[in-house]
Amino acid sequence: MSMPERIKPVLLPLATLLAFEAWMRLAAVQSDSLAPPSAIALALVGALTDGSLLTATRDTLASAFAGLVLGGAIGLVLGIALGLSQIFDRLMEVTIEAIRPIPSVALLPIALIALGFGYRMEIAIVAFACVWPVLIVTRAAVGSIEPRLIEVARVLRLSQLDRISKIVIPAALPRIFLGFRLAAGIALIVAVTVEIAINPLGLGAGIMIAQQALRPDLMLAYLVWIGVTGFVLNAALMAAQRGLFGRAAAAGEQA
Repeated sequence: MSMPERIKPVLLPLATLLAFEAWMRLAAVQSDSLAPPSAIALALVGALTDGSLLTATRDTLASAFAGLVLGGAIGLVLGIALGLSQIFDRLMEVTIEAIRPIPSVALLPIALIALGFGYRMEIAIVAFACVWPVLIVTRAAVGSIEPRLIEVARVLRLSQLDRISKIVIPAALPRIFLGFRLAAGIALIVAVTVEIAINPLGLGAGIMIAQQALRPDLMLAYLVWIGVTGFVLNAALMAAQRGLFGRAAAAGEQA
């Protein structure tokens, strides 16, 4: 891709920012919820310099990743079991479809009573949200494995554990990774939402503190940083997916 082609995608956002900056300055807008892009950039640099933004990012990512690992592991195990056993899939269908639509943040009162404020409560909520994308994608991936591979495992008289580790997981891994990539984005969103709603730590708490201090520039700087963090996280996972699976990654995305 040539340099002009690479620049084109950023032209519209850049023009929008410049127009918004000009409007805020020329109209002398005074607002408790808006700030010029230049002020947001200065607030972002200041928060990075004093370390508060990096500390908040560490807290949010720690909860998000821990919840992703826990929820992803549960979703992976259940997804493999459901994909391999049609009987188990039918037995669990109503239960899963009844629980899955429950918004993760609706569990906040229960989690708060059971676990209190802090990392454990946030990790539990994130884990609940991450179970479902991994479970659904894994179940579909395992269920669509070429039947001849399963027959080969039977002919070789592999144990159930060997069948899963040597046949099922390698065949379904590209699509399973896609499920984890989807869950990673959900983990970040839910972690920040929990912090905004109730948990006094991380990026969400930083947004609320800036809002209560009537610092729209800092509040919006946190929002921009969350967007940058999510973009970098997704780009890193996409690069890892392509590096690990090559063409199989693209096939998994299209499936």
